[in-house]
Amino acid sequence: MTGSGTKANGGGNGMRGTGKRLAVDALIDDPKTRIIVCCGSGGVGKTTTAAAIGLRAAERGRKAVVLTIDPARRLAQSMGLTELDNTPRVVKGVTGEGELQAMMLDMKRTFDEVVLAHSEPERARMIMENPFYQSLSAGFAGTQEYMAMEKLGQLRSADEWDLIVVDTPPSRSALDFLDAPNRLGSFLDGRVIRLLAAPAKVGGRSALKFLNAGMGLFTGGLGKIFGAQLLTDVQTFITAMDSMFGGFRERADRTYRLLKAPGTAFLVVAVPERDALREAAYFVDRLAADRMPLAGLVLNRVHDTGAPQLTAERSLAAAETLEENGSEHSSPAAELLAAGLLRLHAERMQIMGRERRTRDRFVSVYPDVPIVEVAALPGDVHDLDGLRDIGDRLGGSAPS
Repeated sequence: MTGSGTKANGGGNGMRGTGKRLAVDALIDDPKTRIIVCCGSGGVGKTTTAAAIGLRAAERGRKAVVLTIDPARRLAQSMGLTELDNTPRVVKGVTGEGELQAMMLDMKRTFDEVVLAHSEPERARMIMENPFYQSLSAGFAGTQEYMAMEKLGQLRSADEWDLIVVDTPPSRSALDFLDAPNRLGSFLDGRVIRLLAAPAKVGGRSALKFLNAGMGLFTGGLGKIFGAQLLTDVQTFITAMDSMFGGFRERADRTYRLLKAPGTAFLVVAVPERDALREAAYFVDRLAADRMPLAGLVLNRVHDTGAPQLTAERSLAAAETLEENGSEHSSPAAELLAAGLLRLHAERMQIMGRERRTRDRFVSVYPDVPIVEVAALPGDVHDLDGLRDIGDRLGGSAPS
């Protein structure tokens, strides 16, 4: 386990040997909690956690919306929706007085919405027809993370929901979501971009000729590297977008401040494996360094057993005894089955031991980070009942 040892504050009841208990129900019941961000490395259950929290909040009386950026689209299936898109859709089957809506980020559509909202119709048409813009809005590095931030800002500004639950993008690094505003801002403010935009800002044809003469070698070199047509597309795009650059930076900064404000809570999601908890440690350190509100750690897929008193060593010894000597009270088939079950139990106990040691290393570095453990389920979550089960485990009202 790596980490600087930064301590993050959070609520929860003390649990000796396992760190503080994360009180998820208290978090989602608090009317001051308006945004919950589920973050972590890929494949640790962020989407399921976000959906379960949204459903639990709705069934406890809140009007919630879940924003997912997961390309696997499992969230739609779990919520009984045939599809998710850039518009929040009501989830049917929610009990109680609350309401749940869900949506999936459409990166290009969100970018188009920004262009249409902040530019004149003709300029918007020029931008959206530009080949470079089409490539940028469809898959430029960092665009997905920035558009997730943009959509979060739009949802919060609409003020239609008591609670917004965000499932962060499945990036290579969970830190990309927090870095997105600065990355896009750096791109828009970059020296090359400004040089490309400079001809459009110079008044008069003579000044433009002078500047183009001075930039000839520079743009000629870029043209050889990237291709003349691409360079032309980029210059046209930058010229059309120039008036919007300040707005991008302003909205990014505003959403970044929103993430730091009271009413926002970050949940780091991980599984009890070394790589996942190392990523979680990086994120805890980053949130502390940026003074962002960390609520705690959700530790998914934790293995458990109904017979913890039977150790792996005793289980293996009993299996070997049955296999070697048998029993006068049972048939060979029953003995073989019993030995196999004992070996499976021993394997489960060994897995539990590894997970406990990995978790305890995290707790030793971050003793003040509240934790809630969610037991591993026998299958995938594919309906509302499955999400309720996860929600019960998050809230502590279901057995491990």
